[in-house]
Amino acid sequence: MLLDYVALGLLVFVALVLFYGVIVIHDIPYEIAKKRNHPHQDAIHVTGWISLFTLHALWPFLWIWATLWREDRGWGMTQIKQEQSDLHHDITQLNQQLNDLTQQVAQLKEAQQQQTQPQTTAKATTEHSEGEA
Repeated sequence: MLLDYVALGLLVFVALVLFYGVIVIHDIPYEIAKKRNHPHQDAIHVTGWISLFTLHALWPFLWIWATLWREDRGWGMTQIKQEQSDLHHDITQLNQQLNDLTQQVAQLKEAQQQQTQPQTTAKATTEHSEGEA
């Protein structure tokens, strides 16, 4: 009879440890989010409880969601934004240089045409005056 009570007590103890163990394990993503000061920690906590009722289907996604955020770098997208900003700045500079060079080439062509035009006019005048003589 005493062994029956010991077995029953052991069975209740194991059931309670498993029950609370599952709850503690499902709070791991929330604890990670809380430690990292995640902006969505309340949503992660609620989704962890919902995951208990969906046979733990959401739990791996919660783990990923909680570990993506880091307070020092956020979602990790700032580096990409900085690179895009740098590229945009570089393209703007290159466009400005291209416009400056296009203007310089146009000025040089215009100056060259002005230099060749008086020579052509002078030759034509010289040929015209030689032809009359």
